[in-house]
Amino acid sequence: MKAKVRFFARLAEVAGTRETEVELGEGLSVGDAFRLLCQRFPELANHADSLMYAVNAEYVPPDHPLQAGDELALIPPVSGGSHAGPGPGEGLFEVTAEPLDPQRLVDHVRKDESGAVAVFLGVVRNNNLGRRVLYLEYDAYPEMATRVMRQIAAEATERWPLSDVAMQHRTGRLEIGETSLLIAVSSPHRREAFEACHHLVDRFKEVVPIWKKEVWEDGEVWIEGEPVSKLPE
Repeated sequence: MKAKVRFFARLAEVAGTRETEVELGEGLSVGDAFRLLCQRFPELANHADSLMYAVNAEYVPPDHPLQAGDELALIPPVSGGSHAGPGPGEGLFEVTAEPLDPQRLVDHVRKDESGAVAVFLGVVRNNNLGRRVLYLEYDAYPEMATRVMRQIAAEATERWPLSDVAMQHRTGRLEIGETSLLIAVSSPHRREAFEACHHLVDRFKEVVPIWKKEVWEDGEVWIEGEPVSKLPE
């Protein structure tokens, strides 16, 4: 019996592959599987303290048991800086390689009962830490990313009276000036729309499994935030 393992961003480069398998022994946990993978890919051990784990696109603790056919994902820190009430409907939550259109999200969240729509655009800038950035590359775990987007939208809807929420993120190579992230929020009043949109941007950058590589004239690096302790429920 085997479980599938997926690597992303920096870990895919360390392992030299995006996928592999592990043999399942009796009672094998996620942490046990990671230790087996470190024997195969020794450099993975250098990232042990910052990793999170997901099984079948859900965050899990290291003692979570693995079963035949499970998909285990090793999740490095994402590229951040740092009973429910009414939900956000079906929402619009996407990871795509295509250019993003803000008007599409505005049209999606705009409701007759909402007096405010707040929109955030994350745009690729031409510098960071004194370096001239040439372009960015984004990697993602799409199946899990859209699920986590829905979860953090539900979190926000519990805190603010939102009419709807929509989120999109690009993958692949993005040039300077291109939009990488769109978040749109509608609410009856502007204050709640602004506050919820701000919260969602910060939360997105904490927990949604999307990573960016910054490429400049003399090198490149995966930009990672800090591991977080509060994951979506």
